[in-house]
Amino acid sequence: MKGIPMQTGVLRVLRATAASWWRHKELRRTGQTGQAQRLERETVLRDLGHLRQAASLPNAHVICGEGGTFLHLGWTTVSTLAPIERFPLAALAVARGTPFIDIRPVTDVIAFANLPRVTRDGSLDPEHSGAGKCVSLNTYIDMVEALGARIANDPRPRQST
Repeated sequence: MKGIPMQTGVLRVLRATAASWWRHKELRRTGQTGQAQRLERETVLRDLGHLRQAASLPNAHVICGEGGTFLHLGWTTVSTLAPIERFPLAALAVARGTPFIDIRPVTDVIAFANLPRVTRDGSLDPEHSGAGKCVSLNTYIDMVEALGARIANDPRPRQST
């Protein structure tokens, strides 16, 4: 995404999403259109920043389960209780190539809960183990896929057969 202008369709989705937010609708309803437009513009710019991060960070990924959808961006996480189909920012990130981990098919919730986290900044601490252990995104995908998760935009290198 570096150097590539943001597509008009992406901006259209982000603007529509910002305009549909209940707070912005309420401001418009009460005649505070300028305030609503300012907040919508800020929301679009924030979301564009999230999309740029998703495209540039090596461990950025989207994960969707029964508890909602999460866009993991290193030290920042953007989430909603809705499935990815109702979270336009995450859906756009996936459409633009961000790895997507769909854990809705995973039935062993105990094994899933015991998985390590994805490292936030790409560094691994070999001394750290246990519940707080961090692994690379590729290792995490190997582990969660073994539990039945579906993967889209898989960042792992293709293995020749």
